[in-house]
Amino acid sequence: MSATDKIKLAKAASGSLAIASTGHKNAALEQIAKLLVESQSEITSANRTDLERAKKDGLSEGLQDRLMLNPERIVALADSIAQIIALPDPVGELVRGKTLPNGLQLSEVRVPFGVVGAIYEARPNVTVDISALALKSGNAIVLRGGTAAENTNIALVKILQQGLVDTGLSRELVQTVDDFGRDGANEMMAARGLIDVLIPRGSASLIKAVVDGSKVPVIETGDGVTHLFIDESANPEWAVEIVHNSKVQRPSTCNALETLLVHESVAESILPRVLGRLQDSGVTIHGDAATLAIFPAAVPATDQDWIAEYYSLDLAVRVVSNLDEALVHIAKYSTHHTEVIITNNQVNAERFLAEVDSAVVMVNAATRFTDGGQFGFGAEVGISTQKLHARGPMGLRELTSTKWLVRGSGQTRI
Repeated sequence: MSATDKIKLAKAASGSLAIASTGHKNAALEQIAKLLVESQSEITSANRTDLERAKKDGLSEGLQDRLMLNPERIVALADSIAQIIALPDPVGELVRGKTLPNGLQLSEVRVPFGVVGAIYEARPNVTVDISALALKSGNAIVLRGGTAAENTNIALVKILQQGLVDTGLSRELVQTVDDFGRDGANEMMAARGLIDVLIPRGSASLIKAVVDGSKVPVIETGDGVTHLFIDESANPEWAVEIVHNSKVQRPSTCNALETLLVHESVAESILPRVLGRLQDSGVTIHGDAATLAIFPAAVPATDQDWIAEYYSLDLAVRVVSNLDEALVHIAKYSTHHTEVIITNNQVNAERFLAEVDSAVVMVNAATRFTDGGQFGFGAEVGISTQKLHARGPMGLRELTSTKWLVRGSGQTRI
């Protein structure tokens, strides 16, 4: 059986899920969550094999952290499924409607895409998150999870398929093409008419390869060169805590802080506290000349630091003269993921919100809140940095399209 054959099986099965009741879909998700918790030993055993190989292959610490599934993370995955179950089913939701003067009744309603494809790397949590979201929104899912998480994904896909079978749904609704390596990914990208939308998650190079090479429509999830600007009116205590949380809480994620900008009028008073707290947590500061003058423990920043998505305990820091200069820096180097301003100036806050062109723009909050779970989506498909159809954290609604229902009583067009 080829990868395309597997994709065709998912396509053939997708129709049955599109008309399945919310209760039936939720029952399948409940069983999957139950099996995840019951199968912790099998999952962690498979995951240890992947982690051992990752260490031998020199996978970065950030990617190793993303790859790891321990019992706590498995329970968290099951909990996220419970949250998805509790969310309203988007399928059939009325988007808008009207009755025309001729009596035709128009309704635009949400419908599943049909078959969703996901290409990702070293992220076994995505296997569960995107599958659960796809199933709840009435979609079949085709997965290419990458070599690094191969054994973990085998265990997880087995659980997903068993949960479907146990509740009377087709196991073919969840497919993996990992057996075919890169050829499987290539067949997914060529499967126009079989896969309705393709979602890549991973490095900038992986995402670019999918965007450039796919014949299937792609929802682009971008890398996260996120910025935080400490304005001259910033609350110093907020600055210390928000910057630390944004960088240190989990540095291997795309919503971790990568570049800190500081207004020159408060740099000497705030930077030592902010950077000292970071240094105590093991963060290496890559600073411009003004930062080095204030915090000599920093290392000199290079041009590469302003475009770096570190996935590690590293932070680029620059002192700027005003909000205008901060906005120029962000516009030049941002990947349009998440940007934050810390300020007590309402005018500056509203200007930042209006002028920064990113998927998520925040005032006085940590970058780590850019997350589907934190936004109340239960889990997330990814963070879309494009502007068509979906932008920012993607949940159930972002895995649906719409169709128009027209109800008439014999009308003909004049």
